[in-house]
Amino acid sequence: MKAFLTLALSALSLAIVSCKDPQEPDKNDGKTGNLPPVETLPPNTDYPPAFPQQTRVAGIKTKTPLSINVLAEGLSKPWGMVSLPDGRLLITEKTGTLRIATIEGQLSPAITGLPPVNSSGQGGLLDIVPDPDFETNRTIYWVFSENQPGGTLTAVAKGQLNPDESQVLNISIIFRAIPAYNGSLHYGGRILFDANGYLLVSTGERSDLETRPQAQWLHSGLGKVLRITKTGDPAPGNPFSDSTEEITKSIYSYGHRNIQGLAIHPETGVLWEGEFGPRGGDELNKIEAGNNYGWPIISYGLEYSGEPIGDGITQQEGMEQPVYYWDPVISPSGMVFYNSQVISEWKNDLFLACLSGQHIARLVISDDRVIAEERLLADKGERFRDLAVGHDGALYAITDDGSLYRIGKQ
Repeated sequence: MKAFLTLALSALSLAIVSCKDPQEPDKNDGKTGNLPPVETLPPNTDYPPAFPQQTRVAGIKTKTPLSINVLAEGLSKPWGMVSLPDGRLLITEKTGTLRIATIEGQLSPAITGLPPVNSSGQGGLLDIVPDPDFETNRTIYWVFSENQPGGTLTAVAKGQLNPDESQVLNISIIFRAIPAYNGSLHYGGRILFDANGYLLVSTGERSDLETRPQAQWLHSGLGKVLRITKTGDPAPGNPFSDSTEEITKSIYSYGHRNIQGLAIHPETGVLWEGEFGPRGGDELNKIEAGNNYGWPIISYGLEYSGEPIGDGITQQEGMEQPVYYWDPVISPSGMVFYNSQVISEWKNDLFLACLSGQHIARLVISDDRVIAEERLLADKGERFRDLAVGHDGALYAITDDGSLYRIGKQ
């Protein structure tokens, strides 16, 4: 009887397997990490993760042979980069100018005409995005640190790139993340369009103990993801749209430290962000409307002095856990999902440009969890600032020293 039962179960298993569509790839086929974690240094804290695979997941290595080239050098402190509809790359330079690069590495002269920026510290001309109808209206939107009475703030502007691509014209400043503060750190500064044509903008909480609590304040634009229209008004459907304050009506999520990475998953449409932790506790978060992401009440990091952040807690009811965190930090800046078929094993993986980490991080994500991590270009000694996927399926990267890299299939 026992032998008969075993034989029957085996037949049932074979029947189930044979019913599987032979054209349907196995879930995570070739994407499961089978190497040791890429981080080998000891953490700064002894905080336990809230769930398995929240940090130090298994490592993975790209099998596709890659070609890595420096296409251009001499960019002046590049900060943001985005692909234009014709395949060229539009790049911001921190001191206030734009450049356009071909995918062969030819750089345009500096494009001028933008409003003055305060480029001290972490400020300057930050991220940029073309209008979805750029081919007909030539409109671009950008984030910058603007001088104001009492300090500086993160501002959003728009204008039109003139026909010979030498200047930006018809400029208007459409949004200011109030209040201004006399400091030079944590402006955030990423910008992108969502599927409904509204702008998503990230801000920082300006770093100092004085401003840090404002990440939790719904009447402050600091430490937020903001969602606005092309004219700078609060986007319809925002979570706090019943408020009487314009800045509150523009808030999409809050409780953030300093967000320099925003990306939308190409298939699910979910918004993800990367933000800097202090001494440990860099975070990757899945952003949902109205949610509180905890800073500065919960954190997986420490003060730079080594003291705990606040009460030294990592969890609290009503506050979201990071999907993934790093300790020690990698300083994640720009990030992008790989949405090309050219390097098929990278499809839908998330890539982050790392500053202090001096590498490009590849994260394999399944069911909203990170399941594998890889470090690319770690031998280059570069502070990677931003990334873009080209129309040719290559991954492009800019660095703080002014280099433009192309990482493609051999």
